[in-house]
Amino acid sequence: MTDTRGPHTQQYAAGAGPAAPGAGAAQQPASPLPGERQPQQPAGPYHPPQAYQTAAAAAGVRRPRTGAGTTPRVRKARLRVAKADPWSVMKVSFLLSIALGICTIVAAAVLWMVMDAMGVFSTVGGTISEATGSNESNGFDLQSFLSLPNVLLFTSIIAVIDVVLATALATLGAFIYNLSAGFVGGVELTLAEDE
Repeated sequence: MTDTRGPHTQQYAAGAGPAAPGAGAAQQPASPLPGERQPQQPAGPYHPPQAYQTAAAAAGVRRPRTGAGTTPRVRKARLRVAKADPWSVMKVSFLLSIALGICTIVAAAVLWMVMDAMGVFSTVGGTISEATGSNESNGFDLQSFLSLPNVLLFTSIIAVIDVVLATALATLGAFIYNLSAGFVGGVELTLAEDE
């Protein structure tokens, strides 16, 4: 009668059980029984998959590129000025016209001092006095007419008029722009942003 038992069954039947730990040299592990799963042992050092190696790249970390330089990208956006607030235009134009008036007064004072130091008023005033003079009078006195207080007063009056007119015209211009933008859509602007 043929023995159909496997080698492991025959071994246990013969009384050769598993070797005691520490008894003699290390023996090779027995091959598993049919239908039994053998635990997988790592054959070598563990290497992470490619997805873990590229985790830094997936997180957005950019490595410096070598070689030729790349041109920066420019983002552009087209915007349209649909409406101008007349109140804000009036405030801005008022402050700008005040600054312009102060600059005008200072420039007039500096110009008068420079021309007086060069002797322009005395030379031109003497010529005008001789041309307009007669036996009874010495003619028109340019130096007394163009004195520094008179020049500053005249310039201040012009600066105040400029402040009033510039503020009124800028506010009126805002109203006119709003009316025209309602028909044609307003002024279009193209804005660019460098990355």
